[in-house]
Order: sequence, then C-alpha cells, then structure tokens
Amino acid sequence: MNLRDLEYLVALAEHQHFRLAAEACYVSQPTLSGQIRKLEIELGLILLERTSRKVLFTASGLQLVAQARKVLEEARLLKEMAQQHTEEMAGPLHIGLIPTVGPYLLPHIIPAIRHEFPELEIYLHEAQTHQIVAQLDNGELDCALLALVKETDAFIEIPVFEESMYLAISADHRWAQREQIGMNELSGQQLLMLEDGHCLREQALGFCFAAGAREDAHFRATSLETLRNMVAAGGGITLIPKLAVPNERVRDGVCYLPCHDPEPKRTVGLIYRPGSPLKARYQRLALLCQQQLKAHSPL
Repeated sequence: MNLRDLEYLVALAEHQHFRLAAEACYVSQPTLSGQIRKLEIELGLILLERTSRKVLFTASGLQLVAQARKVLEEARLLKEMAQQHTEEMAGPLHIGLIPTVGPYLLPHIIPAIRHEFPELEIYLHEAQTHQIVAQLDNGELDCALLALVKETDAFIEIPVFEESMYLAISADHRWAQREQIGMNELSGQQLLMLEDGHCLREQALGFCFAAGAREDAHFRATSLETLRNMVAAGGGITLIPKLAVPNERVRDGVCYLPCHDPEPKRTVGLIYRPGSPLKARYQRLALLCQQQLKAHSPL
C-alpha cells in the first residue's frame, strides 16, 4: 500500500466513475482499476461493487475512503512542514484561479513570481469557485486567487485588490457618450449574466437587483469574452470587472462606463487552509501580487 493507491481510492469516491477518476489522477483507466483491485487484495476487503453503470462503495469501502482522506491530509501536512524548514519559496505550488480572474490577472503576476521566486514550481488550475474550494479543502490545491465570497470564509483570506465593475454597452448605445452611469439608472434594464456557478454572476446580480435591474433570461454566457461579444453585437448590456476592461474607453464595438452610487466592486484575494504551516509563503505571494498590480495595472 502507498499514498498513490489512497489517492486513486479517494478520486474514485469523489468522481464515482473509473474514467473520470483516472483522468483526475493523470493515469490510464486500467492502471487505476488495477491498483484499486490490488488494494482490495492487500486489505482482504471488497471496497466497491462494480457495475456497468456506476461505482458503488461498500460500507467498508466508505470507511476506508474516510480514513484515506485523513492519511493523505496528514501526508500533505508533513510535506508542508518539511518545506517550512527548508526553503519556503521553493518546490511545487498548485494555485487555483477562477475564470473571471485568471486570464486577466496572470499576465500581471506570473512573470514577477517566476523572477522573484525561481525555485517555485507553479501549477495553475482554473475552475469555478465551488470546485476550487473543494479542491483546496481536500489538498489538491495549495492556495487560490479568487473573489472572496461566503464559500471562502472557512479559509485564511488575504485580500489582494478591490476591483470595480464597469457597465459594458455597445458603441452605438444611447449612453455611449456618457462618462459614467449611476446605478439607479439601471432600474428597469435587463442585463446579460454569466451562467450558474460563476461567483461573479451572484455578485453582479446583487448590484443589479439593488438598482432595480433584472437578468436577461434569454441568454447566459460561459465566459466574460462571450458576454463582451454579445454586447458588441448589440445583444444587451452587462457588468465587466475592471481587470477585463481595456485601457480605451471604447474598443471593438464595446463602450465601458464607470458606475457610481454605489460603485459595484468585488474583493479578490488569496486563500489557503488554516492548518497550513506555509503561512509565510502565501503572505509573500499575496504581497508580490499586490505590488505588481499597484505598479502595472489600472486598478
């Protein structure tokens, strides 16, 4: 028995599918299936029922999955403690990012991280907030850069920057000559939104509902770029985070207006597990991100 076998077991419990679990562990399906079978032989227990449709864990299997999670967490903690006593800014670092932050933040910070901390081996993982929270909680990620929301309360939060949201309208919209827009002027308007699962959707909806606006139920976008293209095509208006707003007031058929009374904002921060001994690593990383954004971004 080794830690990798336990990782296979936990992945199978999480995905309830051999192929998906194998993909999550970056191995072939036969490899994962064979190792699970060997684990059963070694333990002398049947851990799961194999059917053509789904994976069903036995009662014994579920108990061992729970214990395997504890063992893997302790192993990760042991590695972090060892790193703490060597070089805190060296070794692998798995960072989670949400789609409405990652593409716009990374160009500002990744070159600086690689320059300042060349011994860090960075792995980037993009996913929605609920997925990142789950991956951070079970140890698949070391830390994450995302908008701070209720789901992140269980972790240590280091605010990195506060980001305004701009109103994006088509270049020929009746407001296109305006310099800014009051949120109360959105009363009665319909706004395009991202699909369910994006935390930006919930944040933007909160500001819109407070202003008396509502969601355009005819379309939900999978990304900010899809929203931007819909606006350019005259398909509606929306809120776009500042990092995704170009320097020009109008670009590619989209006009961006600052909002006020109130100014819609979100806080983006770095989060990590409370029990991690690598607190200093994450603080230094967050500080570097803050410095780079202050020096090079229009926030």
